[in-house]
Amino acid sequence: MNHKDTILDTMAHSDLYRGYERAFGEATGLPLTLRTPDAWQVAQKDSRHQNPFCALMAAQSRSCAACLRVQQELSENASDKPVTSCCFAGLSDSAVPVRVGDKVIGHLQTGQVALKTPSKASFGKVRARLDEMGVPGDRAALEQAWLKSPTMTRRQYQGAVELLAHFATQLSAASNQLAIRQANAEPPSITRAKAYINEHLSEDITLGDVAKAVHMSRFYFCKSFRKHAGLHFTDYVSRLRIERAKELLLNPHLRISEIAYEVGFQSLTHFNRVFRRILGKSPTQYRGKVAVG
Repeated sequence: MNHKDTILDTMAHSDLYRGYERAFGEATGLPLTLRTPDAWQVAQKDSRHQNPFCALMAAQSRSCAACLRVQQELSENASDKPVTSCCFAGLSDSAVPVRVGDKVIGHLQTGQVALKTPSKASFGKVRARLDEMGVPGDRAALEQAWLKSPTMTRRQYQGAVELLAHFATQLSAASNQLAIRQANAEPPSITRAKAYINEHLSEDITLGDVAKAVHMSRFYFCKSFRKHAGLHFTDYVSRLRIERAKELLLNPHLRISEIAYEVGFQSLTHFNRVFRRILGKSPTQYRGKVAVG
């Protein structure tokens, strides 16, 4: 599991995401999945809000391939804004990018919804497409499942997708704290290492300094810290410093250069670069947004 996948996995198991997923499903009747951009499996599988027709399609290899193509299209196009695609059965799916800094690390995906009321007459085109793809199965059962598809007006569905866009922004803002607070159980040596880092955060601390403080070799400490903290040492320290900087930026009387040195950066340029990489905006932009909010 790479760094981005680790953060996304932490998000997916957070109370923030689980609570929103539950509320979104109860309010809209739609499924919601948080997934990596390159995930190669049918979206919404096993979701309690999964469209019954889509559940039957997912069990067939031929129709499953068609569903995966829609998912791939969404992942490729939803890089900077929400994207909606329509499948062969006339059902809409949407993906909303979730970003950490300037990187898309995943998508909030929902859909399997009909934007026109399903009818027996309109199932004729779906039936023809199923026959064309050679999808096996009882057509009467498939028709009944398709007719039970959740239905929304286009405006209602756009509103649901907009809600996800706002939630994606909230998830992105919380990602830094989530990355720092990895839920993994950790040995006492890593707990002591984190305490040492917190105490010396404003200093020019190195991996070697911390390894020595907890009586571990550099090599073993580096490997162990990455395993249990879920982040490389330098990234963990950077994220911790940025969190502290965010608090200090709330004070309008502190200059950004003062804040940079206060949280342990040795140059303003480095501080600005790391801040933008992690949060996707400069310290000045962040301060302005907080002030307006």
